[in-house]
Amino acid sequence: MRSATQLLLYGNAADQEVRTLAGLAEAAGRAKERGEVHPGPEEGRMREDYYRCLHTLIETAENLGFEGNLWHCYLTWRIVYDENAYSRACEIRGSVEGSVGRSALHDMEIFMDLFAADFEGAENWLGIGDALFETLTDYEPAKSDKRIFNRRIRDRICDLAEKLGNARDAAAFKEQVDRFYGDFGAGVLGLHKAFRVEHAEGSDVRIVPITNIAHVKLDDLVGYERAKQMLVENTEAFVSGRPANNCLLYGDAGTGKSSSIKGILNQYYDRGLRMIEIYRHQFRDLNAVISQIKNRNYRFIIYMDDLSFEDFETEYKYLKAVIEGGLEKKPDNILIYATSNRRHLIRENYSDKGEGASHGDMHASDTVQEKLSLAARFGVSIYFGSPDKKEFGHIVEVLARRSGIEMDPQQLLLAADQWELYHGGRSGRTAQQFIDHLTGTQEE
Repeated sequence: MRSATQLLLYGNAADQEVRTLAGLAEAAGRAKERGEVHPGPEEGRMREDYYRCLHTLIETAENLGFEGNLWHCYLTWRIVYDENAYSRACEIRGSVEGSVGRSALHDMEIFMDLFAADFEGAENWLGIGDALFETLTDYEPAKSDKRIFNRRIRDRICDLAEKLGNARDAAAFKEQVDRFYGDFGAGVLGLHKAFRVEHAEGSDVRIVPITNIAHVKLDDLVGYERAKQMLVENTEAFVSGRPANNCLLYGDAGTGKSSSIKGILNQYYDRGLRMIEIYRHQFRDLNAVISQIKNRNYRFIIYMDDLSFEDFETEYKYLKAVIEGGLEKKPDNILIYATSNRRHLIRENYSDKGEGASHGDMHASDTVQEKLSLAARFGVSIYFGSPDKKEFGHIVEVLARRSGIEMDPQQLLLAADQWELYHGGRSGRTAQQFIDHLTGTQEE
């Protein structure tokens, strides 16, 4: 059995638990060949290491929902999340040949040995008589599916672990890994849809996954067919590798701008679309974020929700240079999508429209151009307006039908009109809140 320390590309995948468990299995095998019954004075420490590693396997299984052979699931999890020269080359495109492919095959041979590690022999050598590892080869998690945020990812990893466990040789093992990379991608960016940015003081900028995402579809948004079509056309061009524009969704509150963005992500995730949410105070991190994703084989939308600025706020000037205007060309695999209640994003005053001189601004027209220049960098602007009474009634009826609410149509619309008078006016959000209220009170 070859050691995990001999991995060429996947060295980071072999964490402390993998190295410790593999090392104990190797040591037990060598001791058996020498006829040694027990490890001697190191037995106590080795036994503690073994228990600690099994504890990590169980905790990981409960956090991620693994079931079946935990050792195989754990190794598979480490493989598919590892970002190295080979996995990055394979993401979305599948198998890669050449020197890096041969190095990957070498590593797959080692992983096959790890999959077949004899832990029963290790437990006998360490004097552990409980057959603990046998329990972990047919593991049933305590958590129900309802409590697992990433069932989709869990199922993919468990399915791949079973296939890798049944692989006849290293080439077949590698073929299954390659197929996974081609279908779902590699590492955190491959397996997850959406991300946020973290930048603690004194540390580097990190892109971390958002694990609990609303599974919104564009069809869930009632109405706004023209607006959705424009959004789909621009995104379709982007994921297809054709020229596309930064996109601004603007208009009244509660009209589905943010929901449309979520729907786009869910619709195009399988075609390599990923989304990174960034807030206004993180604009200084934009260059660092772009540098981490510009050479990946995915398409990234940097998403800015509720984007707007007051007169005295100057962050928009930095954003302008990042979007378009700096010396470095914006990577082809990155677009910026933003939502806002303001068409021009920056607060405007009457003094900007020609009366600027009387207020101390000698070049009022320049001020106007400065404030409009940020919005102009979004090549596609899509308007989401509040529905009129008829459209609002249609939204309510469709949502009521989807929720299984059986109510006289006239009474339903009358109640909806009364609700919107006291809850922010007509909008898709108000309609959904009204339906949620009806559903909750009916169930009660």
